[in-house]
Amino acid sequence: MSKIVTGCLIIIGNEILSGRTQDTNLQHLATALNDVGVRLVHARVIPDVEETIVTTVNECRQTYDHVFTTGGIGPTHDDITADCIAMAFGVELYMHPEIVEILERREAPPEVMESRLRMARVPEGSVLIENPTSGPHGFQIENVYVMAGVPMVMQAMVSTLTKERLNGGDPVRSRSIGAYLSEGQVAVQLGQIQDLHPEVDLGSYPFYRQEGYGTNLVMRGTDEAELDVMLEEVKAMIVGFGAEPFDD
Repeated sequence: MSKIVTGCLIIIGNEILSGRTQDTNLQHLATALNDVGVRLVHARVIPDVEETIVTTVNECRQTYDHVFTTGGIGPTHDDITADCIAMAFGVELYMHPEIVEILERREAPPEVMESRLRMARVPEGSVLIENPTSGPHGFQIENVYVMAGVPMVMQAMVSTLTKERLNGGDPVRSRSIGAYLSEGQVAVQLGQIQDLHPEVDLGSYPFYRQEGYGTNLVMRGTDEAELDVMLEEVKAMIVGFGAEPFDD
């Protein structure tokens, strides 16, 4: 059986829950993790509330192999993620000299610099996650990876992790096919095909286009040969219903 390594994303931010900001980090992280054999199997969106962050982090880090957080490591008073991560692990924060040096490269009035230096605080025992955009780094403590919420910066940090640090299982691959058949029509046979391939996830996703209603069928797994076998079985099922399969 394939080695399965799990990941969880905790999206932190009142602006996400209020609808003012749309999260795009989940999709990017899931795709990047697939390539290194980590399956993103759980995600939560939580507010900037100390107790909620601490409780959620402690619960998730005991449940999943890797836990990623986004948001709440900026320079303002409501950026409390670093404080909460330190509380979750029972350690103190300290000013990391490498981040301080990065922040002090740009001159600023004392009050601005004071706020900016909040981003240099990391929990004791953590290691930095390099930020290739030349801004402040994120940090990792045990199996928790704390990253920025700004998509460009978050993606830069993820690139560091996937190149240098994350140990996953077998990369997750996919196959997909579409047909102008309803989910109800294919449900029984899809279940039978799934039972034949328990190591592959087979999902159905309805759509509507000008030509009519249909279903996209997506197969995800680590065994390329088994994926190809399942794809042929799904195609045969579609043809059996008198429909024509097409590339999704």
